[in-house]
Amino acid sequence: MPLEDRYGLPLSTTSHDAAAAYREGVDLMLAGWTGMAEMLERAIAADPDFALPHIARARVHAFYQQGDLARGKAALARELVAKRGTERERSHVETLALAIEGRLPDAITSTLKHIESWPRDALVLSLPLGAFGLFAFSGMADHDRARHELCERMAQHYGEDWWFLTMAGWAMTENGDVARGRAVTERGFDLRRANAHAAHAVLHAMFEDGSIEAADRLVEAWIPSYGRAGILHGHIRWHQALGALEHGDAARALAIYADVLQPTATQAPPLNVVTDAASLLWRLSAYGHAVPKALWLEADASAQKLFPKSSLSFADVHMALFAAATQNHAALGARLAAIDQRLAEGKLPAGPVVPAIFRALAAFADEDYAACAQMLAPVLAEVVRIGGSHAQRELIEDTYIVALMRGGELSHARALLDARLHRRPSLRDSRWQAAMG
Repeated sequence: MPLEDRYGLPLSTTSHDAAAAYREGVDLMLAGWTGMAEMLERAIAADPDFALPHIARARVHAFYQQGDLARGKAALARELVAKRGTERERSHVETLALAIEGRLPDAITSTLKHIESWPRDALVLSLPLGAFGLFAFSGMADHDRARHELCERMAQHYGEDWWFLTMAGWAMTENGDVARGRAVTERGFDLRRANAHAAHAVLHAMFEDGSIEAADRLVEAWIPSYGRAGILHGHIRWHQALGALEHGDAARALAIYADVLQPTATQAPPLNVVTDAASLLWRLSAYGHAVPKALWLEADASAQKLFPKSSLSFADVHMALFAAATQNHAALGARLAAIDQRLAEGKLPAGPVVPAIFRALAAFADEDYAACAQMLAPVLAEVVRIGGSHAQRELIEDTYIVALMRGGELSHARALLDARLHRRPSLRDSRWQAAMG
């Protein structure tokens, strides 16, 4: 009888040690937990010719932007699975390899075809899900709905699986079904507490329904169980910092930044390093709190090393935050020129919203609030195309609202705040509303 993964799919190895280590490594990856790389290396050592641990290990390398290592392991996995692999395993390796190589349209096509035949191949199904998944970074304006609909189609194959409930619940939340999304995600979290993706997804639901104190209590109680090397450790604390800003507690937000988000302190993947640092510092400043210039300069220097060239639009927008805040007009202009060229060549999936955000952020930093608001107004509905979560993208809407307030457009700012306050309670929005009289 062949060995199987946790979802009942056959594995092309006769090594019980390799199969067990692979199963555990995949579970750790699906949970965003520490030890995933080490467990996959154990599977590789137990059976070096077993392709699946190699492609899974390549994905972990990709998380940390270790491109050469990721592509090398993906190439090896392709060779191995061609020699010893089932049809499902060959398709699995190819789909993950396409994602690792950044071939997003091909990877999406391959993913959707694969899961039609093997819907319980969770690692492949994970590719389009989440705020940093293939759908989110595809430039689609409806990627939140697409994730939700995909999970609805797949639900019959997973039942009460802790990983699937986590991702399905988060997709519901991001698509606007917050109460149901929170309940489903919490069910998955209860089934496996050593699950950073579940803790994270619950925090997103709490952000959307205004449960700021409950979110803070969750992090305080749960985070001691999660190592600082965990892929989401810093980002989960970032959520806690957003909660501090709801209360106007800049000192606590900056303390969290210094502890786990500052580039010299974090162990997060590069994309999280850049986006969490830039967005928190920008929010602090936009909300009227003092941010030491040294923090901006240090974080910007690190970010320039991690993302020296235009790449994902989500990363580019956060690089624009650094350039605008530090008044680095040369860096902003160079990246904007590259983005404009990609747009002209049809190679910018998110489209014109990206350069529009760049120019608006520069205007905001120059205190030209009327120009900032004028540039953002026509593209606000398109911000979703840059990817990420609603909580992350709300930074652009916040910038727009602050620009309106500082530019004297109080009636427009008040209307936007009224709409947000009808959707969820917010101490910050209430303070802004009160300040306008």
